[in-house]
Amino acid sequence: KTENSVKSNLDEAEQALAKVYASLVLTGQKGPTGSPDIQGPDEGTSQFSRLLFYMQELPTDEAVVAWSDPGVPDFHNINWTASNGIIEAMYYRLAQTVSFANSFIDANQDSQFEEMRKYGVAEARFIRAYAYYYLMDFFGDTPIVTKVKEKLEGNDQKSRAEVFAFIESELKAIESDLKAPKTNDYGRVDKAAAWALLSRLYLNAKVYTGQEHYADCMTYAEKVINSGYSLASNYKNLFLADNDTNGAQNENIFTANFDGLRSQTWAGTTFLVHAAIGGDMDASSFGVSDGWSGIRTTKALVQKFDDGVGNPPTSWTDKRAMFFTNGQEYEINDITKFAQGYAVTKYKNVTSAGVAGKDPGAKFVDTDLALIRLAEVYLNYAEAAVRKNVNTGNALTYVNQLRSRAGVAGITNLTTDNILDERARELYWEGFRRTDLIRYDRFVEGSYLWPFKGGVVAGTAVDNFRKLYPIPSNIILASKGVIKQNTGY
Repeated sequence: KTENSVKSNLDEAEQALAKVYASLVLTGQKGPTGSPDIQGPDEGTSQFSRLLFYMQELPTDEAVVAWSDPGVPDFHNINWTASNGIIEAMYYRLAQTVSFANSFIDANQDSQFEEMRKYGVAEARFIRAYAYYYLMDFFGDTPIVTKVKEKLEGNDQKSRAEVFAFIESELKAIESDLKAPKTNDYGRVDKAAAWALLSRLYLNAKVYTGQEHYADCMTYAEKVINSGYSLASNYKNLFLADNDTNGAQNENIFTANFDGLRSQTWAGTTFLVHAAIGGDMDASSFGVSDGWSGIRTTKALVQKFDDGVGNPPTSWTDKRAMFFTNGQEYEINDITKFAQGYAVTKYKNVTSAGVAGKDPGAKFVDTDLALIRLAEVYLNYAEAAVRKNVNTGNALTYVNQLRSRAGVAGITNLTTDNILDERARELYWEGFRRTDLIRYDRFVEGSYLWPFKGGVVAGTAVDNFRKLYPIPSNIILASKGVIKQNTGY
């Protein structure tokens, strides 16, 4: 598409905007394989949410993986280098999303169509800010590039605090241009998405900038909470193949949309469903043809659900405890054996009525993936309120609404510790845990250990510099001195 055709043809402009969104969903031009956006890793591994799982879940208490593909074991070992191909793929993926967004913004800021000039451009700026949020979270100092250009210049590299300020200013600038909450097409973002991402940004502000922003976190969380989004009545519906229509769409504020026929990838929710199936599990009950015997969880997550029955526990009252225990061992002594560690049954390619997804081969999954949902915003508010020691009554109400949906008794006293545990129960495998543990000073430290933390069966502390990922060596080489490596690598 040429720049002029995008300006004069609404269909083409909408397709160009779809490509910006699709940069977080798909891996290339053809479907699952064959024409990848990113050269290097296996194409399925190069998709955003699969990389997010590797980088946010595998180095934590929430997940281990049996596979020994290059770079994969580095994550629970918390022992990666600047040549790790998965970390490199994430850097390229996020940079490419920024580039697609820049290109769309450039071509549409004086479009003749208000739908694109106002709303489309604001949405592309949101996606760009979202990509920058992860560049900042993973890598710290990052070049800020807002125009399409061939090479970086000497002043493009910005400090983590400057990237924080850029994301904050972008999200505030587009607030008035995004559509009102719940008025946009399904899968496209609205004002509530910008407010929710601001609440996430502000919750972690002290890590990113050295200054806390808890009051701001509460302000923007409250805007989302009052915006018309509502909790799905049934937790499990959030992770099923009809989560665009089964009530989950009222809670999901920003989703990566998957369709087993029209948007095929070996990553996304296809990865989350297949990779979690192995051992004695019946793949057909998950709406797929087979399991990949990969990802499980550690007993540290299982223990967060303290209403378990049995020793070790095999059943729970809490509806969020979605574990498969038959033939699975509670303890992990060998990560490469799928049978060690409880399996997780959270994501499925069946509808709430039990019907399998659309792909007749039962390979590719229809389930959409929530990147931002209302429950997270409740928990953002609650934690900020407790840390600030204000409005803790509201905070308690929000946490207890989540507990009530899960079928467990409310709590009477909120602490930062029980909010962290609540985040684990509510949000596990959704891409938050590494960031949460860093905010609580429990990621690298010896004060909180889990099985195989740092590559040791009982867990061990690791070096403080591991709170940031290394900038990939190839990125540093290509930048010709503009980008500097993070400490320790």
